[in-house]
Amino acid sequence: MSEETVPQQGGTGQPKGLLQQMEELMAALNADLSALDADLQAAGDTGRGVVEEGPVG
Repeated sequence: MSEETVPQQGGTGQPKGLLQQMEELMAALNADLSALDADLQAAGDTGRGVVEEGPVG
């Protein structure tokens, strides 16, 4: 309950700090997702090569 009252008491200064933290977290998340996407695409390219070599029925 005390966590809910702290932002209300913080006034206008608190949301700016929170907004900045959220932007930093979103930037870090986007970077992680981009790296994961690149890894998955690289793994998918390797997997596709194996499938293409198999017999087509």
